[in-house]
Amino acid sequence: MSQTEPLDQDPVFQLKGSMLAITVLELARNDLDALDRQLAAKVALAPNFFNNAPLVLALDKLPAGQGVIDLPGLMRVCRSHGLRTLAIRASRIEDIAAAIAIELPVLPPSGARERPLEPLVGEEKKKPEKPPEPTIKPTKIITSPVRGGQQIYAQGGDLVVISSVSPGAELLADGNIHVYGPMRGRALAGIKGDTKARIFCQQLTAELVS
Repeated sequence: MSQTEPLDQDPVFQLKGSMLAITVLELARNDLDALDRQLAAKVALAPNFFNNAPLVLALDKLPAGQGVIDLPGLMRVCRSHGLRTLAIRASRIEDIAAAIAIELPVLPPSGARERPLEPLVGEEKKKPEKPPEPTIKPTKIITSPVRGGQQIYAQGGDLVVISSVSPGAELLADGNIHVYGPMRGRALAGIKGDTKARIFCQQLTAELVS
């Protein structure tokens, strides 16, 4: 028996699902010069948010007749503003082929499985039903530091962080967010549409609040 066999019985890795915050850049037209200018203006508003941010390039909404996309050039424009392309979302054969040629993953088009429902002729339109009230869940309390790369989500309620939040960390809550230590990461409150949700911080130097 090889001496390495007992070691191989211990798992070397685990595959886990994760909800990651990834920016999607949906291209409206094939104009890299205009994209460069507009991205520069957008990045100037929140430079820390775009620094080394993961990105999916969405090419599936481009109008017909826009011509072939210079995919490597498009990626260079995005990279020059701190955005790192992880994949593209495309439906045209030429875009998919260009991505495969540079070994870039291709995601299916947005809404590929969706189909609009049209009312029958003469059918009276029904009033939209009021959505059910969200279930209120207990407040989620975090007492340890939230480090860069971590994501904390308080589903259905408020999120309270007693300790610090490092750059690159992300706080998400359906309700309010309270941070009692230095807040240097990202915080998004009311992510399911609660316009009354608020973010409360004692030391705010955040990358993004929303």
